[in-house]
Amino acid sequence: MYITKKFMHAAQRLCVLGACVAAFAAQAQTAAPWPTRPLRIVVGFAAGSSPDLVARTLSEPLAKALGQPVIVENHPGASGNIAADIVAKSTDLHTVGMLINGNLTIAKMLNPATPYDPQRDLAPISLICTAPLVLSVPAGAVKGDAAAFFAAARAAGDQWSYGTPGVGTLGHLGMELLKSQTGIKPVHVPYQGNPQVISGLVGGQIQLALLPPGLADAQVRAGRLRPIGVTSSTRSALVPGFPTLEEVGVHGFELDIWTAAASPSTLPPEIRARLSSLIAEITNTPEVRQKLFQQGYQAVGSSADVLAQRLRKDTAALSRIIREQGVRIE
Repeated sequence: MYITKKFMHAAQRLCVLGACVAAFAAQAQTAAPWPTRPLRIVVGFAAGSSPDLVARTLSEPLAKALGQPVIVENHPGASGNIAADIVAKSTDLHTVGMLINGNLTIAKMLNPATPYDPQRDLAPISLICTAPLVLSVPAGAVKGDAAAFFAAARAAGDQWSYGTPGVGTLGHLGMELLKSQTGIKPVHVPYQGNPQVISGLVGGQIQLALLPPGLADAQVRAGRLRPIGVTSSTRSALVPGFPTLEEVGVHGFELDIWTAAASPSTLPPEIRARLSSLIAEITNTPEVRQKLFQQGYQAVGSSADVLAQRLRKDTAALSRIIREQGVRIE
């Protein structure tokens, strides 16, 4: 009995010692210098795309702040989901993603075969910048104000159509959301990209579309298109002369294009917090704000919590439309 008790006491001491060693090792790992090598920013679109330009705008000041090079890697394909999957599966502690709306919200809902789950596998770092969409119509399509336009659209039913850069894009889901709130029923016509959508509008093949502000503004200035309203909650400095949809009677409609930084959900919280703070600070410098504005974005530079709130809001709004309309990308 004595030997047994003595053995048990020794075992307990060993367990306590083992726990202390494990805790010390974990603390040492947490306290280890970071970063220890270059930071990789993964972008899901080609060089020169909007997310790529945002990543490259941040890369130099971020490298100075971190004391390590920042490398932008382009992995285009699947509307950015290839890059998002690379980020989600990264375990090197030095990889973040420059991602767009769908990558962080509804990717799995649109295509169940998507190899990562945005809510489970990715963690928010910062909402970097946003831009509204512009509900755009041919310049001479309907005489009168926005109310007259919506009245004409409701009367036309499915005889009108709207264009988008493809199934599952924000232009597609945003228009379906708008249809659900206004009672209009135009039919979806997917194109290869927004330049083709604009050609369809100007040529009279389609009657309306949600366009990025830079593209819409150029066509409005040229007298080819007319803006009904922007999808942001307030007027946008990108197109300050355009009213909001709220102003023209579409209440509670808010939808933005945005670019955000995210990490693997396995990245330690203290590293995520440091990245969030640095990216927000850099984004809100006058130089970076100006560069983002020139690229067609309004700078935000939010905390991780603000981005998380935006993800929940957008996921709820867009997932409802996906379920109701049965939208799928195979």
